[in-house]
Amino acid sequence: METALRAIWQGLTSASLLDQANLALGVVGVLLMVRRNLWAFPVGMLAVTVQGVLFFGARFYADAALQIFFFVTLGWGWWHWVKHRGAAPELPVTTLSWRGRTACLVAVLVTTAVWALVLQRWTNAIMPWRDAAIAALQVAGQVLQARKKLENWPLFTAANLIAIPAYWSAELAYTAFLFGIYLVLGLAGWRAWWRVWLR
Repeated sequence: METALRAIWQGLTSASLLDQANLALGVVGVLLMVRRNLWAFPVGMLAVTVQGVLFFGARFYADAALQIFFFVTLGWGWWHWVKHRGAAPELPVTTLSWRGRTACLVAVLVTTAVWALVLQRWTNAIMPWRDAAIAALQVAGQVLQARKKLENWPLFTAANLIAIPAYWSAELAYTAFLFGIYLVLGLAGWRAWWRVWLR
């Protein structure tokens, strides 16, 4: 435990300027999304750009490419939130139907399986099923967040719950710590949006 705490402290104090910007932008972006603030989109687009640069520099090309998807989805979400709010002050929080939830779950499971099998076959990924599950959940969560669907938060929560122990077991304590922050913020977002939806 002491080693892990040292790794977290070292990550916080010795991270590059780009890493620190990535953390700050990510936290601010999620906090703005919790509050359903339109500034979440440009901040989020900047955050995934920085994340993409970091991944590309570390030669995680698939993760870098995923940031392009997130960038486009955030742009679409920004447009969707503004264009479809109509006469209301903001686009309302809505939920998927049971059929929509089932379709989303099936899509996540199929995407996870295909992605993991591709990783197993053509890469030397350490935990292909874990990586694929995290990515599939994040992609689905991002799409639903762009549509202002409440179910985006459970998907991001599931991704974080998978990521934290996986990174911890891989001795990436600082990364696990960052995902722990995102887990707490995601739970706060889930609660805040749920309360708005009830109203």
